[in-house]
Amino acid sequence: MRILVVEDDAALAEGLVETLRDEHYAVDLARTGSAAAYRMAVNDYDLVVLDWSIPPPTGIELLRTWRSEERDMPVLMLTGHADLAHTLDGLDTGADDYLTKPFRLAELLARVRTLLRRRSRPLDGPLTAGDVVLDRVARTVTVDGRPVDLAPKEFALLEYLLRRQGEVVSRTELSEHVWDETFDALSNVVDVTVYRLRRKVDVDRDRRLIHTVPGAGYVLREEQG
Repeated sequence: MRILVVEDDAALAEGLVETLRDEHYAVDLARTGSAAAYRMAVNDYDLVVLDWSIPPPTGIELLRTWRSEERDMPVLMLTGHADLAHTLDGLDTGADDYLTKPFRLAELLARVRTLLRRRSRPLDGPLTAGDVVLDRVARTVTVDGRPVDLAPKEFALLEYLLRRQGEVVSRTELSEHVWDETFDALSNVVDVTVYRLRRKVDVDRDRRLIHTVPGAGYVLREEQG
């Protein structure tokens, strides 16, 4: 999952980015409204953490523009204002949730998980395919009951494929949702990561879960034997 953090306070921005990346999210940071508008124009985000009071355009102005453009990604609004009118203004403009500063990072993570869960198919429990089980909260993956140690990008890649189970996902989609803006489009890092993931979850399996679709990308599906 790829998240855009829009926050001009350097210390808070750094803390948000580090915390989210520790949870295996791909994260881009914008410290001004204009930078956020540019990133939104060229990238596809699964969620935005948006501060209200940023250098123009402000967070509420950005949100109003994005909703008018029918961008439907979840938006978690951050603000230093605790009054009800301020909260209602943000929600009426299209914010999906609201956090008043100061807040605990654990609470922000819980809100992020909830918003992403709403956006996806119903995901009340772990993600599964065959004997593969991924638990995002515990950050664990098991294959046939055995724990498997995945690198952060392998974990994020597997989660995205599980969320899109049965659908063909292009390399471009994977790069946009699993990697951040530092991704090198000319590299073969997507294919390499898929290869490494296969070695860990498809090893010694008669019928593989992760399949290559020539000219299109990859699909994760459990084939019936």
